[in-house]
Amino acid sequence: MGPGHPERPERLRAIERGLEEARFALLARISAPRAELAALERVHPQSYLAALEQAAPREGYSALDSDTLMCPDTIEAVWRAAGGAVAAVEEVMSGRADNAFVAARPPGHHAGAHNPMGFCFVNNVAVAARHAQAAHGAERVAIVDFDVHHGNGTQEIFWADESALFCSTHQAPFYPGTGGRNETGAHDNIVNAPLFAGSTGDAFREALDDRILPRLRDFAPDLILISAGFDAHERDPLGGLRLREVDFGDATKRLMEIADKRCDGRIVSMLEGGYDVDALSLCVSAHVLALMGG
Repeated sequence: MGPGHPERPERLRAIERGLEEARFALLARISAPRAELAALERVHPQSYLAALEQAAPREGYSALDSDTLMCPDTIEAVWRAAGGAVAAVEEVMSGRADNAFVAARPPGHHAGAHNPMGFCFVNNVAVAARHAQAAHGAERVAIVDFDVHHGNGTQEIFWADESALFCSTHQAPFYPGTGGRNETGAHDNIVNAPLFAGSTGDAFREALDDRILPRLRDFAPDLILISAGFDAHERDPLGGLRLREVDFGDATKRLMEIADKRCDGRIVSMLEGGYDVDALSLCVSAHVLALMGG
């Protein structure tokens, strides 16, 4: 997205360095394929996807909003980030993998059905959810988002969908200004647990225990998707929460316990935010190690 932009290639390079450690040697690693148009169109109208392609510059940068820019290679990354989400669902729902983490950028949880926003172009987690439903017959899909910013695009997409549960912890009041406790969806299928700036892991765990995990258990999903944003870390330059890498590992284990009891352990997690690259590497390592049962 240009020099100095926080959503930068170094994020994935830092993740790759962290996952080069010996304890991750047994991970199965695949490259993200391009998403098929049919998978994208379950969430985004064809006219919007065509407009994204047309907005891609031949050189330099084009701005879709004040935060969201494109270079000539952005559109390929967008298609592959969504394709990685679909491929991960395929691996997990088919039983070839117990769970999966999609280390791809750009992120997606701010993208609505018809608009880009906040570094996001296509809502990757929504594409994953719709694919699980359409291709694998998942009747109920739960999405848990612990990014420091509220996943307003995901909430919008699933607002009136009783087959989906969207749960979010996030800093509030904060960008993008959504995510109040009173935002509960058309079928009481939205669960927001906002946290004040400065909140630590204790408040994060309390939000999970009091508001999110009980609803997740009761919903009994066929698949749990995680919008794994790590910008709630205390070192992140774009957030004001005070979480540490151990908090993300602990939250992952708690979600895995529910997945083991409700959906045969099926979890697909995908990268959202996280802009201090050293903290991001540590957080992803803790998250993936927990997914591996460590």
